[in-house]
Amino acid sequence: MITSIQIGNSLKSFFSEIGEMSYFAGRFFKELFTKPFEFKELLRQCYNMGNRSLFLVGITGFILGLVFTLQSRPTLMEFGAQSWMPSMVSISIVREIGPVIIALICAGKISSGIGAELGSMRVTEQIDAMEVSGTNPFKYLVVTRIMAATLMIPLLIIFGDAIALFGSALIENLKGDVSFQLYFNKVFDAIEFSDILPATVKSFFFGFAIGLVGSFKGYNCTNGTVGVGEASNSAVVYTSMLLFIIDFIAVFVSDIFFEL
Repeated sequence: MITSIQIGNSLKSFFSEIGEMSYFAGRFFKELFTKPFEFKELLRQCYNMGNRSLFLVGITGFILGLVFTLQSRPTLMEFGAQSWMPSMVSISIVREIGPVIIALICAGKISSGIGAELGSMRVTEQIDAMEVSGTNPFKYLVVTRIMAATLMIPLLIIFGDAIALFGSALIENLKGDVSFQLYFNKVFDAIEFSDILPATVKSFFFGFAIGLVGSFKGYNCTNGTVGVGEASNSAVVYTSMLLFIIDFIAVFVSDIFFEL
């Protein structure tokens, strides 16, 4: 039976971790604008995150477009509205489904990878050795990874959305004899600026959350090799929860903004 003391301790540790993560984020912004700037490490992290995630994002986006179109087509055909398929699929993928699903995939790969990498460096005292040698490990290890995730996640989401729309167009071409040119003409007619801007803006916040949580969990890892696994696992869990919170706030704010 869960007692009030256990609930109180859980809430205390939860809010304590939120405070520590907020301080961690504040330190990131402070270090971001101070010299030296680790451009080479930033570019290396961007390449690693983008290159290693490209195939997974492409497969995910392609299957997403296939499945979403196959599931939606019979319902639209019952109402004789299959001509609305390109518009419905494109708006749904660009606005919501594409960014959220691809960000979750990247959270599972990138955030857990950052947590495991930094966690293993922490428990093997590599980070302590960098501090002793006069190097700023926070700037070299954390700032570059958070910035790389912030920059690369939007690009991966755009790539995934494009592949998803191609998968949807392929199904429409095979099932409904709709040419690719006609399909994408309807797609671009349906998508508006109010669809693209909120999705693009929130994708940067998705990337920042993925890099921040993964770096925080790995950089503050404890308990040896067991802690590395815990840091990697909790990084995915916390990031996934944070992504849904960011998505809700972004949708709420965009609805208010574009209604004005």
